[in-house]
Amino acid sequence: MTALAAAVILAGGRGSRLGGTDKPALRLGPRSLLDICLDAVRGCPTVVVGPPRELPAEVIATREHPAGGGPAAAVAAGIAALPPLPSDAVVAVLAADLPGIDRATIARLTAALTAAEPDGQEPGGAEPGGAVLVDDAGRRQYLIGTWRLDRLRAATARRPDWSGAPLRRLLEPIDTVEVAAVHRESADVDTPEDWRRWQS
Repeated sequence: MTALAAAVILAGGRGSRLGGTDKPALRLGPRSLLDICLDAVRGCPTVVVGPPRELPAEVIATREHPAGGGPAAAVAAGIAALPPLPSDAVVAVLAADLPGIDRATIARLTAALTAAEPDGQEPGGAEPGGAVLVDDAGRRQYLIGTWRLDRLRAATARRPDWSGAPLRRLLEPIDTVEVAAVHRESADVDTPEDWRRWQS
């Protein structure tokens, strides 16, 4: 199985439904939500996209352009900030408000992507370009996924500026493998009610 080569973590956003709270900085026990995400991908080059914050020395910090340009712009900025990697490298793309993910989540996504057979829908029967978690309602969670770097680069190159663009417009055209979420892996923190559930 191909190992995870790098990760891009989106740690911006306004947290408007949480009263402007910095969601990645919220803490569950000794760890912040960003710490939980960093732990899930520890051991590979990692880019955190968002406002300035204290990060481990080995983590690369960057910002989407313009600041507050949205998740599609943040993914594009994160991909651009990665160190040199092979074109077929597997890269995790994650939101930083996912209390339920861990290394096992990333391992399942990476295994599903690298084990997937060519689907015959792309020229030459190309392998799928991503693997994403699917929640209990059947929705693809595009910010809990692993992706082939060449597909991400090709997707971001489709337009010069992703500011304000929907994330789906960037990632949905990539052929993906769906991986069912277990427990509360796919649950994020958007509202005070979400946060209270995680603290109970």
